[in-house]
Amino acid sequence: MSAPYTDGTRTWSNRYYADLNTPCGYYDLAELSTLANVPDPDKLFALSDTQWAARMSGNTVLSKAVIGGAWVDYTPPLVVVPLKTQAVTAQAWVQQQANLAAAMGEVFTVDMKSYVLAINAIANGTDTTSTALPAQPTDVLAASNAAAVTT
Repeated sequence: MSAPYTDGTRTWSNRYYADLNTPCGYYDLAELSTLANVPDPDKLFALSDTQWAARMSGNTVLSKAVIGGAWVDYTPPLVVVPLKTQAVTAQAWVQQQANLAAAMGEVFTVDMKSYVLAINAIANGTDTTSTALPAQPTDVLAASNAAAVTT
């Protein structure tokens, strides 16, 4: 296709466009065999040749968006994981450590036992005042006091 780009009922004046999604998608009208699936021109943001080239970094499409009528870098909002969800995830790590302790005939250290209690309280909702998970203990396992069995 060549400029002006038209599908019989709609006409686009530019070759390159960004849609208004966040982040945006792109259209190179000259590369399309049909314009049937291209949004209406009023739902697109025209890009210059320089902007079209700037949408890429090597082989990576950069995250951009049309905000306030300008085509700008886009940083997605930070996803905040609720503390209770973090605690439930931490319980999976605790379970792995418990399985290891059982397999090795060892027990949790005092620090690890405190950590487990704190994580469980957050996960089950009895601790409603904490704002962050406690740090994972560095010493998890202590040798068991159980006597070795010999035959």
